[in-house]
Amino acid sequence: MFNMVSAEMIILCMAALAAGFIDAIVGGGGLIQTPAVLITLPDHSVATLLGTTKIPSLSGTASAAIQYARKVQLQWKLLLALCLIALLAAWAGSKTVSLVSNTFMKPIIFGVLIVVAIYTYTRKDFGTATKARKSPKQEFILGGLFALIIGFYDGFIGPGAGSFLVLFFISILGFDFLKASAHAKFVNVATNTGSILFFAGSGHILYHYAIPMAFCNFFGSLMGARLAILKGNKFIRVFFLLVVAGTIVRFGYDIFFR
Repeated sequence: MFNMVSAEMIILCMAALAAGFIDAIVGGGGLIQTPAVLITLPDHSVATLLGTTKIPSLSGTASAAIQYARKVQLQWKLLLALCLIALLAAWAGSKTVSLVSNTFMKPIIFGVLIVVAIYTYTRKDFGTATKARKSPKQEFILGGLFALIIGFYDGFIGPGAGSFLVLFFISILGFDFLKASAHAKFVNVATNTGSILFFAGSGHILYHYAIPMAFCNFFGSLMGARLAILKGNKFIRVFFLLVVAGTIVRFGYDIFFR
């Protein structure tokens, strides 16, 4: 039993380290961390396993957010509003996933991600330069609406939420990849917090796995954020495409082969 638990812990911690690294750059760490937990701990409910991933996700995302805040100029008023909305929406999404299945969402996300990948690949300047900005009022309205949607989604199913946030900040608000990644991290901190509030209150977290994973996710995030800040927009764009492609494969497998 000890050897089995040790093997499980090693697998989960390695997945958390890789997830933290990817998440810090462009989001999408759930692509690695969530399947690892589902496969390694099959005897627990989906809600419990999703709840367990939220603590390492919060640890790594908070670490990346701090790194970005030191190097990137942030719009704090906008961020605070979006974070509050996203937190409440994520709590609602997590409560919902404890009651119903989330499988019906996967074909929709699969199609959206294919469009995102094609658009990002064909638009070579996408996310490498800032575009015309929206007015503050428009940013609050559009940002609030998207924070509501993505917050619920992250609490409900999760993988790809960080990438969708980056996409929103670039395509709708006109940020470049670096600034979009920085703002996305703070909203992701809020969504993870909202989910944890529900899952912890309902007993859906396996802390003996979540805490070691949180340390690994934290260190992976430190490395990822520093690399993203050092390499800049072009590097993040390539990484974004790789993560979106990986997410497409993941959802495609779930839809067509399971």
